[in-house]
Amino acid sequence: MKPQEIPLNVVYEDDQILVVDKPAGMLSHPTHREKSGTLLNGLTHHLNRNRIKNTDQNPFGNGSRQQTPGSAEMFHSPPLFSFIRPGLVHRLDRETSGLMVIAATAGAHRKLAGQFQRKLVTKRYFALVSGTVSGEAGGISAPIGRIAEEKRWTVIGSGKYAETRWRVIGRFADSTLLELEPITGRTNQLRIHCAHIGHPIVGDESRGGRSFTRLCLHSGYLRFRHPASNDFMEFNSDSVLPVFKSGLP
Repeated sequence: MKPQEIPLNVVYEDDQILVVDKPAGMLSHPTHREKSGTLLNGLTHHLNRNRIKNTDQNPFGNGSRQQTPGSAEMFHSPPLFSFIRPGLVHRLDRETSGLMVIAATAGAHRKLAGQFQRKLVTKRYFALVSGTVSGEAGGISAPIGRIAEEKRWTVIGSGKYAETRWRVIGRFADSTLLELEPITGRTNQLRIHCAHIGHPIVGDESRGGRSFTRLCLHSGYLRFRHPASNDFMEFNSDSVLPVFKSGLP
């Protein structure tokens, strides 16, 4: 992982975990096409900033010569210092902003991953959707699968079970602000489910949403147990709401 000095909104940090507020437009992690500019690149630099500052050499050894991530050379060359690698236990799509918890140790990664697998983590999102949603709260249960020929995920009978709970936060002319809680974690679940009930998220043009400068979907609430103390940790983020409301017609 290439460390990069990228401005990050770190809302909490200790020796086990970090909680960050990811901006819209940033990938959570590198892909085979994009190796830099991601949240993990920035976190790798952030966690090792003091070590990087105190050496003018490549942290993986062999002087300042660059090595290819994942190469045999990298794995067999001892690092010049103990390199902290951030551990991703969940992710947000590039277009989605908001809260994410990141592990700073292998032990924290293992325990946090276990909480996500056992569905012990509570996540809630703000979404500005098109149209007037009927009722004050409810649920969406519709299976999600991938149409291989079209290379897209959608509601499909042969898909996997998917459930989302929703609650109205605010009503506006031809738009509704929802709080969404994914009970399952399917690919693009919130975007797909909102479009499925006829209220696509503003900015999600591929699913019929009104055009806007960004996707109006934000991870605004996160609750989990600290991997070391086992205490409940709770975080809120609503700074994007004025931005969402600026997208009202």
